[in-house]
Amino acid sequence: MEEFKISTFIAVFEEMFGVALWWLLVAVAVVITAAYLYVLIRDRAMSMRKFLLAQLSMPFGAIIAVLFVLHITNSQFSDLGGPVDVIVLLGVALLGAGGLSILVYVAQSLFRGKQA
Repeated sequence: MEEFKISTFIAVFEEMFGVALWWLLVAVAVVITAAYLYVLIRDRAMSMRKFLLAQLSMPFGAIIAVLFVLHITNSQFSDLGGPVDVIVLLGVALLGAGGLSILVYVAQSLFRGKQA
């Protein structure tokens, strides 16, 4: 790959996950991001209690994301071929951890409301 093209990455993700699942994941990410922005604007501050609970969910998000990707790609940990595979899997874990923590924060804020 001589130059960076976003369309190439989209094509790879569509091939990996399937077109329907890939765009469903993108839509879910957009909805959660919009809800997070709504909550931040509505509350005008972050609740540290909600933030702590969201952080506690991060390891679960990392594990779920890694297992999900391994399942979708029909792979196992023994299939990791080198440092690049480990780096990609760590990236997946980081994205899963961050994604679940944002989802937990948003869910707490929407269901519990604004708390002091």
